[in-house]
Amino acid sequence: MLPSCIPRPVTVALIALALAGAARADPSPPPTVVFGGDRDYPPYEFLDADGKPAGYNVDLTRAIAEVMGLRIEIRLGGWSEMRRALDEGRVDALQGMSWSEDRARELAFSPPHTVVNHAIFARKGTPPVASLEELRGHAVAVHRAGIMDEHLTALGLGDTLIRTDTPADVLRLLASGKGEYAVVAALPGTYITRQLKLTNVVQVAPNVASHRYGYAVRKGDAVLLSRIEEGLAILKQTGRYDEIRERWLGVLEPSVTWSTFLRYGAIVFIPLVLVLGGMVLWSHSLRRQVAARTASLAREVAERQRAMELLRENQAQLVQADKMAALGVLVSGVAHEVNNPNGYILLNMPVLKDVYLDALELFEARFREEGEFMLGGLRYSQMREELPGMLDEMLEGARRIKRIVEDLKDFARREDSPRHEPVDPNAIVRTAARLLDARIRKATRRFELALAEHLPRVRGNAQRLEQVVVNLLLNACDALPDPGRAIRVVTEHDHDAAVVRIAVHDEGVGIPPENLGRITDPFFTTKRDQGGTGLGLSVSAAIVEEHGGTLEFRSPPGVGTTVVLTLPVIPEERAA
Repeated sequence: MLPSCIPRPVTVALIALALAGAARADPSPPPTVVFGGDRDYPPYEFLDADGKPAGYNVDLTRAIAEVMGLRIEIRLGGWSEMRRALDEGRVDALQGMSWSEDRARELAFSPPHTVVNHAIFARKGTPPVASLEELRGHAVAVHRAGIMDEHLTALGLGDTLIRTDTPADVLRLLASGKGEYAVVAALPGTYITRQLKLTNVVQVAPNVASHRYGYAVRKGDAVLLSRIEEGLAILKQTGRYDEIRERWLGVLEPSVTWSTFLRYGAIVFIPLVLVLGGMVLWSHSLRRQVAARTASLAREVAERQRAMELLRENQAQLVQADKMAALGVLVSGVAHEVNNPNGYILLNMPVLKDVYLDALELFEARFREEGEFMLGGLRYSQMREELPGMLDEMLEGARRIKRIVEDLKDFARREDSPRHEPVDPNAIVRTAARLLDARIRKATRRFELALAEHLPRVRGNAQRLEQVVVNLLLNACDALPDPGRAIRVVTEHDHDAAVVRIAVHDEGVGIPPENLGRITDPFFTTKRDQGGTGLGLSVSAAIVEEHGGTLEFRSPPGVGTTVVLTLPVIPEERAA
């Protein structure tokens, strides 16, 4: 037994060292503890651009595992799936879960490592509300199976809730004009609106609900829960907990620990403790003013840093725009230099063929009189069969060069105010395929165009729509692991919906489910090491939105990817 005079932090450390020594003495490796979490709940836990777990919860779990000598695996996925995984024993613990009485009947919770405050978000111009009760009768978006889904359902608002798979989907839905309000954790909500640039979404009611947030395990798993609690206590004593919290949460969320929560709860009873007198109240008020001013200054510093980041991003975009302008000038110059000699070929090849045909009678007469003779290093009998085809192939090749150069000039031409006019979707697809002919033939031996006949026209800018199809075809080519896989482009007219669809299907490697909802986000790319910028699909999505259309991505595991571009038909052609 340890002497009673040893302080508790030292006692905890000694116990941890003893456990670590026991683990080293055991030759068999300790079992792996699987921690689960939400893949899209930044900055608490999320998958980064490389698909790896990151965030406050992830770093906290790794630090606990390190100090307690645990072998761990962290799995992040959809929140509902992770809840089921804990119940079914596929994960041993959830590293971040809000406490409630209903949940506590089914699971065991650690002391909270933070308190999550929830806020109400709305689009700019929406009448503000101040409490959850005022949401009654309104369409409210929430994270499916999250604590606020359960809380609002318990309040009787379940019928008006719009449930989505992730907090990011909640705010995207609100920004798109669906629903009236959204209830999301304040810090993830602020983080996501900034990251996705949802400038029309604002916070209208902060701190409408607060929940203790900590580790959760299955009932009866007391050993694992005690290891987690002990590791968390060690981190708090050594100061490492504060380092992790400051790195991820910082000044964006008030630092509310469980002890802080109890201290502020005690403020309710201050009016009952009259013996403290006016001096104590004044002192407390002064401290709060100082803290509020300090927090305000911290927010100003954070906003200034964000402004600097935006400035750097805008400068980078200006540099890219300058490069594209220079590319347009370069393409125009190269096209001019190629067109001039190609024009001579187009002009002279028919003349050469006429000369050959005129001389054919003389060649035939010589052949009849002298027999076989050499012409251009080949036997005349062979040349007579092959030369007409060679001349035709050369002429067709020159015409092909002319078409490709014209397509390239159209693609690189910059229009500050693109003019929208009726365009043929099939012509857009053919032009894009011609432009990428060499790239497609290198990527696949099985390229197919299945273009519907008599497609109605759509209103738009042909050059910008060609840019979208070019981006989709380039991505399809990049996705193929070998030339034996196919790419197929299909067009169709949906009479009932009054739209035209262009579908690009590839038999490539597909898109991981965790990346499917983020591929049109600016600067998100899985090809960073190959020079990808993450702007191609983002620009394409903006062009499609400008034309009143949609981009839909489907990527079932193991069957490649299908991207469907939908464009509205010109009203006067809908009956066609």
